[in-house]
Amino acid sequence: MLWSLIKIVLFIAGIALLTLGAGVLMETDGGVRIAVGGTELNMQPLQAVIAAVLLVAAIWLAIIVIGLVIAFVRFVNGDETAISRYFDRSRERKGYEALAEGMMAIASGESTTAMSKAARAEKYLRRPELTNLLTAQAAEMSGDKRKAAQVYKRLLKDERTQFVGVRGIMKQKLEEGDTETAMKLAEKAFALKPRHTETQDVLLGLQAQNNDWAGARKTLGAKLKYGALPRDVHKRRDAVLALSEAKGVMKDGNPVEAREAAIEANRLSPDLVPAAVMAARGYIADGKPKYAARVLVKAWSAQPHPDLAAAFADIAPEESPAERIKRFRALTKHQDGNPETRMLLAELNVAAEDYPAARKALGDLPDALPTQRALTLLAAIERGEGASDHDVRAVLARAVTAPRGPQWVCESCNHVHAAWLPVCNNCDGFDTLAWTSAPEAEGAVTSGAEMLPLVVGDAPVAEIEDAEPISDEAPILDGEVVKEADDKPAA
Repeated sequence: MLWSLIKIVLFIAGIALLTLGAGVLMETDGGVRIAVGGTELNMQPLQAVIAAVLLVAAIWLAIIVIGLVIAFVRFVNGDETAISRYFDRSRERKGYEALAEGMMAIASGESTTAMSKAARAEKYLRRPELTNLLTAQAAEMSGDKRKAAQVYKRLLKDERTQFVGVRGIMKQKLEEGDTETAMKLAEKAFALKPRHTETQDVLLGLQAQNNDWAGARKTLGAKLKYGALPRDVHKRRDAVLALSEAKGVMKDGNPVEAREAAIEANRLSPDLVPAAVMAARGYIADGKPKYAARVLVKAWSAQPHPDLAAAFADIAPEESPAERIKRFRALTKHQDGNPETRMLLAELNVAAEDYPAARKALGDLPDALPTQRALTLLAAIERGEGASDHDVRAVLARAVTAPRGPQWVCESCNHVHAAWLPVCNNCDGFDTLAWTSAPEAEGAVTSGAEMLPLVVGDAPVAEIEDAEPISDEAPILDGEVVKEADDKPAA
């Protein structure tokens, strides 16, 4: 309100001053005389001032007109002018609007709309580094792989978008199953952007699938260097790769190098069971049983496993069952409550025909955690203690349908493997196998019980290994058909 009043006062004051000035000029004597050749022009002071103002306005208007004419000529000639900048701004506005709408269409899953908006954005913006990517994504969404591949190849020509083009073609090759070409493209993408986590993972997976363990270890080192992998995880996976490299060297006929690689893998990850087993067997081959025992005991302390017990038995294969029980105390004193340790003790005592000690070691395992191996051990104990064939068959019947217990199971897809592998056969996951119980659908068997690991030598329990699936009509034990007559077991 006050400001409006001030403006009104100032306007009135300005009009008053102009009126006063005009009055002064009209009362002033003299004037302005302009003579050009034979023409003479006389003006009063007020007229002279008005003429001067009009002259200045005419000159200003002339300058503007001349500037517009020059700008139009330059515009027609293709030079940058205010007119061209105006049209450029209009095109950019329309282009970015189309680009934004295309991105929204991509997010909404509208492939047709995205393609049309991408074409419109390319028409107005003329920024291929922006519009080509949108076009490629829209083409992939609509299922036009050929169009997408063409656009990705165009992206390869610009250094700013080269990585995007390589990555796009790499993904297409992966979808097509062309892992050889995809691996080369992954290596190229990794060279362009070694910090890119997704590219590191893809390259590492492809190298593992193609048994390029040396290259995979370099990629794994890059993941650690650029902070994409915790140090403890890196050590574990580096051990897995070193072990896989050792197996490859062994297949090539270089046992010495293979043993060294296995020992390195065990050093990197002492709890990696296959590495510990391979390193121990390498020490055994070198005549260093103490080193082998040390490796296996350390691994057993971390995670008991039948393969560790089998390798420990190989240190002294000719020893008697009693000597073996004594030597195995180095293992069994660790993880004494673990089911694997209890079953190992039971197995060793069965081999020594000390069935009460075997039953004590096994404890309530067949009831608390019934597995095929635990129940098979119980059947061996029952048979060793003189139980009837009927009782032994009853235990074996439970073993047939019992869970198999811990196995090498992929933590990503739950696929069960017969032996440890660095890469899952089912989902191609790297370092995803764990020694654990499989889901019932994967781990259950219907054909027979899994027998004991071969660490006890020739023992009475081995007689049960020939047992077949049990039927009501003809139960089988020790390879002979047992006839059930008068509810008395056959002799």
